[in-house]
Amino acid sequence: MSNQPHEGYDPYRQQGPQGPQGSPGYPGYPPQDLPQGHQQQGHQQQGYAGQAQQQGWYDPAAAAYPQQPHAQQPYPQPTHAQYPHPQAPQQPYPQPQQQAPQAQQYPQQSWQGAGPGQPMAPGAAGAHPAGGQGPHTATATAAPPLAVDLSALPANQRARLEGRSPVIEPGLQPAALTAGLGVLLAGGAALGTYALLLPLVVLQAVTAAGWFRLNGMWPARQGIALAFLGALTADIVLLVAGKEHAPAAILGTLGVWVLLSLVLQLRSHADPDTRMYGLMASVASAALSIIAAGHLAAAPDAVTVGALAVAAAILLRALPLPTAASVAVALLAAAGAGYALGGVTDLGTSGVWLGLGAGACALIGHRVASYDYPSRFVHFTAGVALPLTAAAPVVWILGRALG
Repeated sequence: MSNQPHEGYDPYRQQGPQGPQGSPGYPGYPPQDLPQGHQQQGHQQQGYAGQAQQQGWYDPAAAAYPQQPHAQQPYPQPTHAQYPHPQAPQQPYPQPQQQAPQAQQYPQQSWQGAGPGQPMAPGAAGAHPAGGQGPHTATATAAPPLAVDLSALPANQRARLEGRSPVIEPGLQPAALTAGLGVLLAGGAALGTYALLLPLVVLQAVTAAGWFRLNGMWPARQGIALAFLGALTADIVLLVAGKEHAPAAILGTLGVWVLLSLVLQLRSHADPDTRMYGLMASVASAALSIIAAGHLAAAPDAVTVGALAVAAAILLRALPLPTAASVAVALLAAAGAGYALGGVTDLGTSGVWLGLGAGACALIGHRVASYDYPSRFVHFTAGVALPLTAAAPVVWILGRALG
């Protein structure tokens, strides 16, 4: 069969070749032997062809291959399905199905607050407001505050609730104990060295225990025992070496006990922060307990004047006066006690300065024992001992300078 077009075929011709109706060689004319349905389709196509022939754009070759009404091009374009790419997959990847976000469902229950900072309790009065809002926009009703009897609480807790200063002074009873211990020290110094040793040991023991409790470390039996043992060691060295070697005895003992405290904390299995805090408390407690041995190293007259000046200052400081007035009155009382006692001792009028210095150091120790909401135990240990312990270096230094 030849691929050349038949005679009379001209694709650029505006009007197709004429031929007899129903001729099988011309498109647009259905054959006579087709079924009835196909004949009707052929007649319909014949009507279209006749109309096209009259308008001058009829093409018998195009009519032989009728196109679909939506096709705009005479030849179909190749698709990927007919000519797949050698590297492209034969089957398309399944597209992920996007799910529409679901609306958040709020529990259909009522909420009522029990007070500030407390969780909401379901099933209470106070349902959601109108408009379908969530529980975050519901208004919580605060419960009335509970009545608290402040007089039944300890002093430190009462100060926290009332929003007062964290400094709580020991009071009159610890001041009276301090004054009594000061009188014992003054009497012991007047009687002799070994008579002074007994109240001094009590002072050193109370200092070691009170400092640990003041720093919030309790029970701290090991640290307290170590500090107290250092104080006893300093006392023994002073008695053996003599008062003329007091600086070497006190500082040497202090250096050894700092090293022992360091070794003790390194052997601890606590976390690093706790060990460092314990090391600082142990060193400070040992240092204060050992420094209190300055009363044993000082001259007897200096110890008498200094101890009684501390007693007078602390008693007047405990009076219910404004802070500035109380401090001024306490310093004047210490200076007056030093002047009065200097007249009956070898210090003379120089006792004023010794009494004033000892009273100032006693007020510093009193202030330290009052800091950070101290408990009753702190008041009756650190509050009693720190005023006399803090005055020990001044008593020794000024006693040597003025005597």
